[in-house]
Amino acid sequence: MFLEKIFEKLLEIGNDVYLNEKMEYHTSFRIGGPVSLFVVPNSINAFIETYKFLSGKIQVKVVGKCTNILPKDEKMEIAVISTERLNNIDFQEDRIICESGVLLKKLCIEAMDKSLSGFEKAYGIPGSVGGAIYMNAGAYGWETAENLEYVVAFDGNKLIKLGVNELDLSYRSSIFKKREDLIILKASFRALKGEKEKIRDEMLDIIKKRYQKQPLEFPSAGSVFKRPKPDFYVGTAIEKLGFKGFTIGGAQVSKKHAGFIINLGDAKSKDVKEIIEIIKNKVKKEFNVDLETEIEIW
Repeated sequence: MFLEKIFEKLLEIGNDVYLNEKMEYHTSFRIGGPVSLFVVPNSINAFIETYKFLSGKIQVKVVGKCTNILPKDEKMEIAVISTERLNNIDFQEDRIICESGVLLKKLCIEAMDKSLSGFEKAYGIPGSVGGAIYMNAGAYGWETAENLEYVVAFDGNKLIKLGVNELDLSYRSSIFKKREDLIILKASFRALKGEKEKIRDEMLDIIKKRYQKQPLEFPSAGSVFKRPKPDFYVGTAIEKLGFKGFTIGGAQVSKKHAGFIINLGDAKSKDVKEIIEIIKNKVKKEFNVDLETEIEIW
């Protein structure tokens, strides 16, 4: 009865609502058990009202495109609010203002169409703008922080504007990882005027490299581990230890890139977690290096 009453109110606010929704339908890993509520607001105002309504009634988690998440296999008594419909994007000369649910790929393509440079190396990074800011995502020497100007966040009560210098951005981290009460809803990026053909060529070069080096043909959550120090390459270390192709259940260390764990079709969260622990222990023993996961494990 409790959930039914919540369900009705969430519909009134302006959401799509799913009861006992399996997270495997939403994660790029195609892994995850059911959550009590999966809620998709259709606007920032609906998101704010939904978050306020659910807070205190049930544990709430906010997600974007779920490309960096490994949920547990068991039922989770939580409400998941997705920002996937917060996908408005506005171009103001060399400034790009995005809602947090905008796909990073969409940002890259639309910037290219307007001959705006600065996002070429981000092309192919999965997930949303909000997720990219949350973990200061990066690739090929580029990080989200380079283009970011400010973020509009929700602190549970009101919207606040935070300049890039207030975001505590570092390697695969930000203030949002440390303060769960702050939720990214909008961001402003700066771009540079460029030549459309040159921008397109660099984006094509980047995506070719990704397909050559990464197992994009399988479900995964991208690179599993953070680089612990600049001169330590995790994928290379894992490969040296003979883990390429190592399999538990339906999960496997990619034969193409040892820094990825892929879902062969029926992987469970417990399979991936077991592989992660085995690799962490072996790397610690052989290299005296402590690995930290880049993916968020529920």
